[in-house]
Amino acid sequence: MAPRRGPSSPSPDAARLLPPGAVEEFAEAAGGRFRVLRSTASGTGTPLLLIHGGGPDNAAISWYRAFAPLSVDRPVFAADLAGCGYTEDVPVTGTAAGMADQLAELADALGLGRMAVAGVSMGGEVALQFALRHPGRCAALVAVAPGGLVERLQGRYAQRAAWLATLLPDPVLRPLAALANRFVGAAVKRMVHDPSTLPAEVVAEMVREARRPGSGMAYGAYNKASIGPRGMLNNLLPEVGRITVPTLFFHGAADPLVPPSGSAGAAARIPGARLVLVPDCGHWAQLEAHGAFVDEVRGFLAG
Repeated sequence: MAPRRGPSSPSPDAARLLPPGAVEEFAEAAGGRFRVLRSTASGTGTPLLLIHGGGPDNAAISWYRAFAPLSVDRPVFAADLAGCGYTEDVPVTGTAAGMADQLAELADALGLGRMAVAGVSMGGEVALQFALRHPGRCAALVAVAPGGLVERLQGRYAQRAAWLATLLPDPVLRPLAALANRFVGAAVKRMVHDPSTLPAEVVAEMVREARRPGSGMAYGAYNKASIGPRGMLNNLLPEVGRITVPTLFFHGAADPLVPPSGSAGAAARIPGARLVLVPDCGHWAQLEAHGAFVDEVRGFLAG
């Protein structure tokens, strides 16, 4: 049976963030209930599905600045992934492939057919997997500082240390994640090249997301599925050449978290793919370089 779309529901928490030009609704799919942001005023172009990143992130945080300007040309949707934001009871798979399949079910519930897909960081890997696993549904692909495109973390010892951290059992990880999330404001500043480029309301929502019960556990599952003792288990570089849709990579040249070399390598393997490296820009390129991002994506999708 096809998933059923749930009724629109007002936010029970008036303080939580919504991007300008977006309304919040809920849709039943993949065994649970997704929180979905939908554009209120849209052009008639191919729909665009936006996928947020990992850690204390949700659809409103990653896409706060881009939602309204991108919806000028087309309907725009953004969902909280399993274990993130205000999505409820959707199983946490840990893998980008599993999240891509869940989003395909959500798209069915929303009545979406072929769509453009854009993702940032972990969500960029999900977008890549969506294009690989559901090629008939993907009309175009935008990957912002995407994960899943490196063979190994920086250095053999860094790889092994990261892998050992993933072996900690969940009862140990929960209090550690809660402790780490208390310092999310400082962590955000280390993600970006210039913290003053971030809207204060976005940082406040990220802190609120970090304090949500269970925050960080879904991202922990993703890391467990991605990090091996000697190399990354989610390296898609050998596979991305199978992507045939128009593809844009948008990456901050000063990204301290995800090496731009991964985007460059993937762009070289995908026929006709375009790479935009943004100078003086960190990991959150769609927020830090907001104007350039919107211009590039609108032009790319229009073409």
